[in-house]
Amino acid sequence: MTAADLIHRLESCPRGLAGWQEFEDACIETLTYLFVPPLSAPIVQARTYSGTNRRDAIFPNREDGATNNWSRLFRELQARMVLFEFKNYGKEKVGKDEVNQSRNYLKKPMGKLGIVCSPVLPDKSAHITRNTIYSEDGKVILFVTVAHLKEMLFIKERGEDPSDLIMDLVERFYVQHE
Repeated sequence: MTAADLIHRLESCPRGLAGWQEFEDACIETLTYLFVPPLSAPIVQARTYSGTNRRDAIFPNREDGATNNWSRLFRELQARMVLFEFKNYGKEKVGKDEVNQSRNYLKKPMGKLGIVCSPVLPDKSAHITRNTIYSEDGKVILFVTVAHLKEMLFIKERGEDPSDLIMDLVERFYVQHE
């Protein structure tokens, strides 16, 4: 599949509950195209042993000895497993509940990096909640929109590293944190 095909898939997903599976599949395919390798293939719909928690996608990060963005995130945030949650909301936006859900999914063995993918940026409560989470737990939760995914596809098409945009988002979060 090409970047243009992936962009078409991301843009054509129906928003809201009716298109959640299509959105999740398009995002996973896009992220796999962008980041595998150096990340490993995703574990999709990963459940905890008891079945209580179900994470949308986890990309194992085995880059601890490398010299790239993912190895840096491995060292800085112990990002051994990169969590991705997909929220295909229509009119509503990601809020504090969805951010807290990601917080709860980030157990110690996984590390401290979670990424919430949604068609649009979240509401103000989500931003406030992620600031609190970082202050209390040192966990970084990024918000990635369809526009960000498209930009990373363009970056890859130019032969550059799409994870540079992830690093930009981490650094922007650090600057904005209060």
